[in-house]
Amino acid sequence: MTLKLYSMPSSGNSYKVRLLLALMETPYQHIGLEYETEAIAQAHADAVFPLGKMPVLELEDGTRLPESNAILCYLADRSEWLPRDPVTRAQALGWMFWEQNQHEGVIAVRAALLKYASRAHLATPERLAELLDRGHELLALMNSHLEDRKWMAGDRISVADISLYAYTHTAGTYGGFDMSQFPAIDEWLGRIRGLPGYVELDDIPA
Repeated sequence: MTLKLYSMPSSGNSYKVRLLLALMETPYQHIGLEYETEAIAQAHADAVFPLGKMPVLELEDGTRLPESNAILCYLADRSEWLPRDPVTRAQALGWMFWEQNQHEGVIAVRAALLKYASRAHLATPERLAELLDRGHELLALMNSHLEDRKWMAGDRISVADISLYAYTHTAGTYGGFDMSQFPAIDEWLGRIRGLPGYVELDDIPA
């Protein structure tokens, strides 16, 4: 019996788990449930998601793990993807907490307001402008951090990079952020895209 991943194909939070699974060459069964569909409504009704959202990783014994970054840490445990040095590991986790507490709530939210019809009424010019300004501030912070290093934490790629890659790599195309301002981020994105086993957001397992 293999791992089972409940994921939303269009979601960056779900994508980050699919990406790490691909990079680690870990076999799994993918169950895709897209936003605003009857299938996802039924899954909610069946209490498939412990915390009410995806992604959820179901282990071989039936245990279901929620929260994308927690899943990344579970998958990376005892591997080179999770730094073993306590300080570097804390730095990686710090960036992952920041990703959910700051980055995702701006970068992903602006993209969602522009993409999903059910959120169009929230996409006021004022709200979009606010998110754009704040997003550029957050991306500038990332860019500054990456100007003298290749990876977010330590001297090699880690779960922190996978966590932040998911919504950053579509920030321009989906969120309308001006990524030309952030050359260090662009180079970092290219390093991740060049990794063996890399998969795109729309590379959905059969």
